[in-house]
Amino acid sequence: MKACWTTIGVRGDASCPELKQYVHCHNCPVYSAGAMQLLDGVLPLDDLARWTSQIAQPKPVKALNTQSIVIFRIGSEWLALPTPCVTEVANLLPIHALPHRPSGVVLGLASVHGELLICVSLGHMLGLEPSAEARQKVRGAVQQRLLVIRRDQVRAVCPVDEVHGIHRFHPRELKDVPATVARATSTYSKALLSWRDRSVGLLDDELLFHSVKRSVA
Repeated sequence: MKACWTTIGVRGDASCPELKQYVHCHNCPVYSAGAMQLLDGVLPLDDLARWTSQIAQPKPVKALNTQSIVIFRIGSEWLALPTPCVTEVANLLPIHALPHRPSGVVLGLASVHGELLICVSLGHMLGLEPSAEARQKVRGAVQQRLLVIRRDQVRAVCPVDEVHGIHRFHPRELKDVPATVARATSTYSKALLSWRDRSVGLLDDELLFHSVKRSVA
């Protein structure tokens, strides 16, 4: 059967007299008969072998029970929080200091979409305030961000030096925090995760938000 639709049909010069009745070749019985002939035809051996090989390939095993985290950096330390705890990553916004409040964990207030939120320093809480030398090494490489974090009724924003984004891992990839690490980070980190030749501290979100709530009270 000749593919008349490519010569005198809509894909050709549209000179077919049947177009007055059927408007488009898709509605023509000749086109339908051609499609049926193609479907009923014998599949070439090379196509049959190719599709047989493709279907025979084992299906990739999907990783089950993976967990999602948001990886970010403060100073030279890479940290992570469970993804549900991070509701937004915003550009660094002006932080307005609170009067009669000494500097420390609470930095002040920041307006996010017109809503004033308490701004807290995770670096101060974790003992990660970088030295001038460390700050100079990481300055300018990336844009600083604000993490909008939330757990239950506790909501705050936290300035960080860099946000990688969301990463999924399997719990078997986690490692224990060495007992020899004697600093605040180890107190708030419940495990370590190897990522891009780095160690990421997976923060204990329950303990962290408890400290945030206590600091802003």
